[in-house]
Amino acid sequence: MANRHGLIAGATGTGKTVTLQTLAEGFSRAGVPVFLADVKGDLSGLAQPAQPGERILARVAELGIRDYAPRANPVVFWDLYGKAGHPVRATVSDLGPLLLASLLELNDTQTGVLYAAFKVADDQGLLLLDLKDLRSLLAWVADNSAALRGQYGNLSGASVAAIQRQLLVLEADGAGQFFGEPALDLADLTRTDFSGQGVISVLDATALMPRPRLYATFLLWLLAELFERLPEVGDLDRPRLVFFFDEAHLLFDTAPKALLEKIEQVVRLIRSKGVGVYFVSQNPQDIPDPVLGQLGNRVQHALRAFTPRDRAAVRAAAQNFRANPGLDVESTLTELAIGEALVSVLDARGMPTPVERTLIRPPQSRLGPLTPAERAEHMARSPLAGRYDAAVDRESAHELLAARAAAADAGAPAPSTGSAPRPRRREPDTLLETTAKSALRAIGSQLGRQLVRGVLGSLLGGRR
Repeated sequence: MANRHGLIAGATGTGKTVTLQTLAEGFSRAGVPVFLADVKGDLSGLAQPAQPGERILARVAELGIRDYAPRANPVVFWDLYGKAGHPVRATVSDLGPLLLASLLELNDTQTGVLYAAFKVADDQGLLLLDLKDLRSLLAWVADNSAALRGQYGNLSGASVAAIQRQLLVLEADGAGQFFGEPALDLADLTRTDFSGQGVISVLDATALMPRPRLYATFLLWLLAELFERLPEVGDLDRPRLVFFFDEAHLLFDTAPKALLEKIEQVVRLIRSKGVGVYFVSQNPQDIPDPVLGQLGNRVQHALRAFTPRDRAAVRAAAQNFRANPGLDVESTLTELAIGEALVSVLDARGMPTPVERTLIRPPQSRLGPLTPAERAEHMARSPLAGRYDAAVDRESAHELLAARAAAADAGAPAPSTGSAPRPRRREPDTLLETTAKSALRAIGSQLGRQLVRGVLGSLLGGRR
């Protein structure tokens, strides 16, 4: 039932990260690959065995766990910036105009122009791999807007300029490294190791937290790619991948309506692809109701109730659980200690179990981050070492459009890319024609037009 999705919620410091780490370990040992975002850097400790102190050993004894033993997990590190893990890249075409428009914070008019530009690229056979491809395409669209208007509508130069400015902002944030090749192969996220354990893919998101829109866009893109590319598998005995989305409120805070509808669709339907999606956030109210209704497995850590709004949130969270006659959920939510939680999962019939107050078992891997030396050693031993490290820049829209412009300037035939014909260049007016046109614009009356026509006719007649 783990592909019926889930929620891990609770106030800051109540134990959500440890719960996430424990769940990731459990899935890995069951042979299920895991993808998770590490927003604080703590989860890199999954790659090293625990060094249990007195508190952890006391919790192990309290729970009566007899098979507890420190152990590392098979982990692969990823990083959009390529510093703390293997670089993660996607092409501009893969991201698509909807997600890109959200990332660039475009208005409706600018979004429409971006959609048209993508359509132009498809019709022209122009590959959009990185940001310079998109910039070159937008510049070409602006230069040829008159010739393109009949097929693609009005491609406003002001809108194109606004998109270009937003691309500069995106590059200034360092996000340009995300676009390009080699693009991420989804098969590298669904691996098991030689012993059958699921590989845990850890995305270092510490540098993404100051750029929440890029963080949310990347994770949503990854979900959408999994949804579109994985085949239907129905109800497997275990998921083929479990996806943890930490700081989930960042996904929903600024997403436009079209994007929210896309998220709801993906969450609802990706279950049949064998993927479980778990949102991690401080409050269940951070998740829109259509998405929250799809989350069957729930772990709720303590909530604080200092204000009337907080108390309303506690009541709402309590109503998300199937009632347990022996437990006052609303009052318990504010009393939970660190490492305690209210838990409800789905039973064999797919029904939520009555909520129970539980203790979270400590993870068997390290609580806390790796040192830089440990991370470097782990990266050097990675099975993916060298596969994504070097960027590839093959011929695409930027190069083709540059070659076309060079050929036009030299008077040679343009390279064959299925391009629309360039508008014919009009010969400049003569001095006589320029003078006559200026007079016609200046004299608005019918009499003035007749006088100018008479003068122009006599002058032209004298030239025969």
